[in-house]
Amino acid sequence: MKQVCYFERLLNAELFEQLITQDGDIALSRIDRDMPDSEIDAALSKVHGYHTRGNQSLIPKRYIIDSKFLEKCPNLVAVSTGGAGYDSIIVEDCTNAGILVTNQAGLNAEAVAEHAIGMMLCLTKQIAQVNMAMRRDPDLDRFAFRNNDMYGKTLGIVGLGQIGALAAHMCKTAFGMNVIATHPRITPEQAAERNARLVDFPEILEQSDFVLVSCGLNDETRGMFGDNEFARMKPSAYFITIGRGGIHDEDALARALSAGEVAGAGLDVWMQEPPPHDHPLLGFENVLASPHIAALTHESAQKAMTGAAAQWRQILNGEFPPRCVNPTVWPQYAKRFEAIMGRPAASGQT
Repeated sequence: MKQVCYFERLLNAELFEQLITQDGDIALSRIDRDMPDSEIDAALSKVHGYHTRGNQSLIPKRYIIDSKFLEKCPNLVAVSTGGAGYDSIIVEDCTNAGILVTNQAGLNAEAVAEHAIGMMLCLTKQIAQVNMAMRRDPDLDRFAFRNNDMYGKTLGIVGLGQIGALAAHMCKTAFGMNVIATHPRITPEQAAERNARLVDFPEILEQSDFVLVSCGLNDETRGMFGDNEFARMKPSAYFITIGRGGIHDEDALARALSAGEVAGAGLDVWMQEPPPHDHPLLGFENVLASPHIAALTHESAQKAMTGAAAQWRQILNGEFPPRCVNPTVWPQYAKRFEAIMGRPAASGQT
């Protein structure tokens, strides 16, 4: 029996279990931080596939998938996250051990892109502010809430992956926006196919009316936005992030908002999730906050769980998965797979 274990919770555990066990050859189990260490170690010693949260800030340090964690999993062939992000996995350590890393990139793209655009609209139209003002002020002066159009403005995207590309398409099509983007590993031609013009990072800061962060957290992006970067933005510009906490310096953003260096911010990701109630950024009326829920739609959950279950069945059948993060590991992985599973893996990526 093939063994898959997941950490704590899933978007739709019932659907995932139904789909992944439907052929009767995969057993699904669960571990959580409150279980005795002996039970956790016993489960990890048998597991072939481990399904975890992608956000490092949501799990205890001892559940970060690094070389120390992998030592507890002698039969492990692959790890996966439930969404696009995978900063809870040290990919290099997995690759060195011959273990596949996968995610669910693209399966929540519509939900996250819609959330980002919703934040953009709410900020520039002051929808949240005027809604609350109407409830507390019987003599509301509606002219105090004059706002701005989104149509025809410039959107700067940091990270033109599937979410960023979809946001670019939506904004260009629906709002006639000029979309520019920065991404370290695509060509200008590829950016154009994704409805954006590729530019350098400083141009994103200086030209954008909306700066949207839709990249993952890694050594390249950690601390990408600090005092200097916010100071280079237009005072009329909005900062929106659906990427990861840690890409922007939260204290620096608070200073920029206090100084009027940016017009407002839409934040779905935080260093600590959820952020404490007394977090400085929650004190600004021009900050729209949500607790990392952009992907948590019913439709997104169904797509992610359906895709994840199908991908696990492919992996444990020895097939190359559609959303592999470290494809160069395949030759080493194939040897590990055969040694553990007792049969050869497929020839590789097709």
